[in-house]
Amino acid sequence: MLYHAYEMTHAAISPMRAAARVGQEVIRNPFNPMASSYGSRAVSAALEMFINATRRYGKPDFGIAAVQVDGMDTPIEEEVVWEAPFARVIHFKRLSTAAETRNDPKVLMVAPMSGHYATLLRGTVRDMLPNHDVYITDWLDARDVPLAAGDFDLDDYTDYLVRMIEALSGEGERIAVMAVCQPGIPVMAAASLMARDRNPKRPASMVLMGSPMDTARNPKQPNELAVKRPLGWFENNVVVMVPWPCRGFMRRVYPGFLQLSGFLAMNIDRHVDAHVHQFQNLVRGDGDGAEQHRTFYDEYLAVMDLTAEFYLQTIERVFQKRLMAKGQYRYRGTPLDTTLVDDIALMTVEGEKDDITGLGQTQAAHDMTPRLPAEKRGHFVAEGVGHYGVFNGSRWRKMIEPRVREFIRAQRETA
Repeated sequence: MLYHAYEMTHAAISPMRAAARVGQEVIRNPFNPMASSYGSRAVSAALEMFINATRRYGKPDFGIAAVQVDGMDTPIEEEVVWEAPFARVIHFKRLSTAAETRNDPKVLMVAPMSGHYATLLRGTVRDMLPNHDVYITDWLDARDVPLAAGDFDLDDYTDYLVRMIEALSGEGERIAVMAVCQPGIPVMAAASLMARDRNPKRPASMVLMGSPMDTARNPKQPNELAVKRPLGWFENNVVVMVPWPCRGFMRRVYPGFLQLSGFLAMNIDRHVDAHVHQFQNLVRGDGDGAEQHRTFYDEYLAVMDLTAEFYLQTIERVFQKRLMAKGQYRYRGTPLDTTLVDDIALMTVEGEKDDITGLGQTQAAHDMTPRLPAEKRGHFVAEGVGHYGVFNGSRWRKMIEPRVREFIRAQRETA
């Protein structure tokens, strides 16, 4: 009933939102002699705040039209190169002779499936493109996947990664895999399976960034919330059924709107301040400041549903029981041995001030791979960087991306 109540509330507010849009157009109309007055600007700003607070945020576009490659503007074309019911792989094809002749390393960027869309990594992709051939996992909203497609759990996620890596690996080529936040565990699982089978298409390297490999190390608020209640509480209180007429009708999911409420609650004061400043920007006509706010929240407020089985397994295996950290992780009922990873280079990246994945949680991946030689390891802590700064923003561009680039290239040459 919770999902139905959410949808009904959206439907009930729609006429009010439409009226607010009409009112805003009337107030801002250049033929309105009072349009530039303080009162009109304040009312217009209030109406925009209401519209943005109540509208549904759809999946954003990557919108990367071009990047600089060797000092030349290079157009970017998105193409889907792999597809399955719950995900697809997007290739950011660089359309220039300079890019084609560089023979840059091929990188599969594994976006987190933790509520937000892969477009959250737009800046990460843009900064990697000048020196890499970039692909990204584009996870689909579970509410849009028909029930006939079956379940999707953590083991299915791992299977998808293995299939993606195999599909992208060329003859004699071993690609790099880059996991941002949540996918650290399934990427390690996929690497372990491919190492066990001596799969010739296993990755040459994997880069884990802000990933919760061992949540007992320096636990943060999300870690504490996950262990505070038994698994049954999560299943009974936050797992609901997708309503009709969504394509995923009757699928059990952890809905995006509940995830978003959790995201907002973690830093509610900061979000309130941001919206107060936005109102002030709109009133005084600060277009640049208002646009920056819109850009951030258009992305932040766009969320997707997760399948219940994937969500519950992640809570149990990763946060509550810490199975991989204890060497007790099982893949489809069979013990998974991460110590078999002996030639897939590993780099871990952490933010000193990460308030989601505590310092040391990602580094724990090195303890899971004792057979890796020192020359195939790397670890970097970015000083003064929070969780999102690990993969986005100026410090990512200046401090982290150059080190990731160097590691991937060095391991590519020795693979």
